[in-house]
Amino acid sequence: MEVCDYATTIDETLITTMPVVTEVCYLLQSRCGSSYAENFLLAQNDGLFELFTIDETKLVQIAKLMNKYADLPMDLADASLVILANHLGHGRIVSTDKRDFHTYRWKNTQPFINLLADII
Repeated sequence: MEVCDYATTIDETLITTMPVVTEVCYLLQSRCGSSYAENFLLAQNDGLFELFTIDETKLVQIAKLMNKYADLPMDLADASLVILANHLGHGRIVSTDKRDFHTYRWKNTQPFINLLADII
């Protein structure tokens, strides 16, 4: 299965952050075509994903995470997903970032489970 077609197989509601939406749109547009990015954004209205708000109270935590993983380096979108996993209490993710999410930990010790691992 192609990564570009994965979204059509998801049977659960996803939750993400705006920094990730920005990256997903860029990747879909550059790798799959603008219609994929448009369909992704429109799918939010159909319930494909919910948005978790990263507000200013999380910026210090994000900065600390980006410093902790500076050798990778960790970007804002990745840090926002660690914050989200901490909030949700689980690390199930959909990411094309195989290397970094193998290294990142939520709650400082818990590994992420990448649902795209077998596809990428």
